[in-house]
Amino acid sequence: MRSVTFTADNNIALLHCGAEYFPALEEAFEAAKVEIYLETYIFAGDETGEQIKGALRRAAARGVVVNVIVDWHGSGNAQSKRLKQELQQAGVHCRIFNPWFMHGITRTHRKLCVVDRHVAFVGGLNINHDLHDDEDQSVLLPAPRWDFAVKIIGPLVATIHREVEAQWARMGRLNLRLRWELLRHVRLHAALDMGEPAMAGLVVRDNLRNRRTIQRAYLQALGHAKKSAWLANPYFAPGRKLRVALAAAAARGVDVTLVLGVGQFRLLDAVTRSYYPKLLKSGVRIVEYRKTQLHGKVGVIDDEWATVGSSNYDGFSLLINHEANVVVRDIAFAVALREHIERAMADGVPMQLEDFVNIPWYKRVFYETMYQIYKATMRIIAWRTYS
Repeated sequence: MRSVTFTADNNIALLHCGAEYFPALEEAFEAAKVEIYLETYIFAGDETGEQIKGALRRAAARGVVVNVIVDWHGSGNAQSKRLKQELQQAGVHCRIFNPWFMHGITRTHRKLCVVDRHVAFVGGLNINHDLHDDEDQSVLLPAPRWDFAVKIIGPLVATIHREVEAQWARMGRLNLRLRWELLRHVRLHAALDMGEPAMAGLVVRDNLRNRRTIQRAYLQALGHAKKSAWLANPYFAPGRKLRVALAAAAARGVDVTLVLGVGQFRLLDAVTRSYYPKLLKSGVRIVEYRKTQLHGKVGVIDDEWATVGSSNYDGFSLLINHEANVVVRDIAFAVALREHIERAMADGVPMQLEDFVNIPWYKRVFYETMYQIYKATMRIIAWRTYS
């Protein structure tokens, strides 16, 4: 089974950080005539959130049907309730994803938007200010958060529209029969999209139908890599399959580089560093990005295959997050994204094997302890072996 279904003739623009993303998003909202769907993990109450909220209100005032999905956990209970009330007063429809985890421990971590079924946005950026820390808005970052999205015009927009429309419908009042019909409808359209790989495709993960689709896309790309693999991610605690694929690509002579975010969660950093010795021994190059908060979830293989989206490399994301990535097969796009990763690498700190071979015993014990706790937690949650 294909991991990605590609469609041709898409116009795809790479958007770096909020300075490029939010103006493009607001411009699309101001031009909307019929319909807007927006799905996000965090919708903050800061100046960026107010700016985007204002554009949504103006669209609704013009008669545009505006549907907004925000995650309860990501946005917070108080902010989610306040946002929903303010938007609904302005004629914007708003639904909160899984409040109080009433439907199990699952979150929508996706960042999707479709306007008039004509233009779509997919990426890793939440609706919050680039200089505000994700966990504490009162904390200012030293530089804008490093993150990406893509703006898409073309046939792929229809696929993205069906996905966000289905999410909206699932969150409404549906009986079991209608939910089953919706599931069949989405699967049918996915089958109809099958064709020869051409330019870009959407891969989603929803913990049910598509639990491993994004990981499968990465594994397939790494398995075919011949020259280079440049991957950047903020939360690195992958399962065995991805670690093996990285090491195997390096063993074949592929230049494998990981640019990883650190500094946001000390315990996760310890888990991440527990993987370094084996990966470094296998020839994988690792760079820690410390300039500011790295939030981008991107990758480039052989300057031909590239992905931008919301999916992290940790087990918790695999188990509880709804995610969405776009995979692009276009040389110019891949090269542009790879150059961004290279610049981030230049701002980072290269990890050396000797640094971890000779670390103090207490750090070694701390890293191993955090890894064992993480692995045990994953086994409990997943009810299966996790390594």
